Amino acid sequence: MTGHVVAVRRATPADVDSIAPLFDAYRQFYENAPDLAGARVFLRDRLERGESVVLVAEAGNGVAVGFTQLYPSFSSNSLAAIWVLNDLFVDPAARRTGAGRALLRAAADHARATGAVRLTLMTAHANATAQALYESEGWVLDREFRTYTLAV
Repeated sequence: MTGHVVAVRRATPADVDSIAPLFDAYRQFYENAPDLAGARVFLRDRLERGESVVLVAEAGNGVAVGFTQLYPSFSSNSLAAIWVLNDLFVDPAARRTGAGRALLRAAADHARATGAVRLTLMTAHANATAQALYESEGWVLDREFRTYTLAV
């Protein structure tokens, strides 16, 4: 695939079938078993319930080549809304076309438009390619706080 992404737009439930393969590939990148049906249901549920915002990057032919999924949250310290950029994936054939950068910029535009004070994200320590992209777009590595998780 060559060329640049021509459009990033907010996805609707009608876009689930075109985004689900990308979402499934994203999950596989993080070593989850393939589950296209599960990916489709998960995305549909989030979009139909208004629980997330999915932005989709499309090539000139209208084919979805990447997506990002944002979840709303809040900062008690800031007394304000924030967005968690939870998922970002670009089809390997569409990398280096500007799709990832366009998705990051669209996410920032969405956050500003909704009055949020910041976006947050996490990525794997070994994902140097993504880290370089984030930092080139002004994202700053948090060196003050540690992230912990608890499986329940």
